[in-house]
Amino acid sequence: MATIFCDTDSELYYTYANKYNVEVIRMPYILDGEEKLADLGETFDPKAFFGKMRAGAAASTAGLNEETYYEIFKPFFEKGDDILYIAFSSKMSKTFDYLEIAINRLKTEYPNVKYRRFDTLNICLGTGILVYLGAKYCREHGDDIDATYDYLESVRDRVGIYFTVENMKYLARGGRISPAKAKIGNLMNIKPVLTVIDGKLDVCAKKTGLPLAVNFMMKTFEERYDPAFDGPVIILDADNAQVADDMAARVRENYPNADIWRYAIGPVVGVHAGPGTVGIIYIAK
Repeated sequence: MATIFCDTDSELYYTYANKYNVEVIRMPYILDGEEKLADLGETFDPKAFFGKMRAGAAASTAGLNEETYYEIFKPFFEKGDDILYIAFSSKMSKTFDYLEIAINRLKTEYPNVKYRRFDTLNICLGTGILVYLGAKYCREHGDDIDATYDYLESVRDRVGIYFTVENMKYLARGGRISPAKAKIGNLMNIKPVLTVIDGKLDVCAKKTGLPLAVNFMMKTFEERYDPAFDGPVIILDADNAQVADDMAARVRENYPNADIWRYAIGPVVGVHAGPGTVGIIYIAK
């Protein structure tokens, strides 16, 4: 049997990870000085978390060190199973530098184990949708991690991911934009529509006000969405349920057979996007 790994930056809900027997690497986040590990929604309270952020609580994230990665993967190298790690974009974190050191140690100790890491070049449920599709494919195709890797490569560039934020100060805190741009943008009620290109965040549009930003995302979805592909349409929010529910209703009206997932954004991604964020993720034509 192959062992499939994902990390909590994928935001895939824990029930799907459990269904396909996916091992989860829990990434840390800090809220008001207390470090916790994200758990794919199993115990996370988004209303409380984003409420604290709105009230001014300090929030940040952290990577994992070499020894932590070594201890996570060692039992699975000892078992001798094939290992496939479907990971968030390596261009968004230095944590993979430490992962590689740990994996190289383990490869030296267990040279007969096949280990592969698939870089989704994405984040949040842009990664999560590939974890879901990859795990499903792997379990349905004899746990062949090479075939699964090839399948994921054929789908990776078709992931559509768009989101907009309520307050740009959180993007500035994470170094995504400058504090000056965030301040000016907030004063002018500019809502950037962000996507992921080649593993990095990119601004694809700037709209005045949330309704125009959401309408841009939905029109882009309607132009690009592939209803023939057997995959979900994921709509998520960070304590902005009404807007996200309206987005889901629009998808349902135009595509009544779509498999719609309504998610709350988790803490690791939520720290950088901030409360009020809404987004949509799907497989494009």
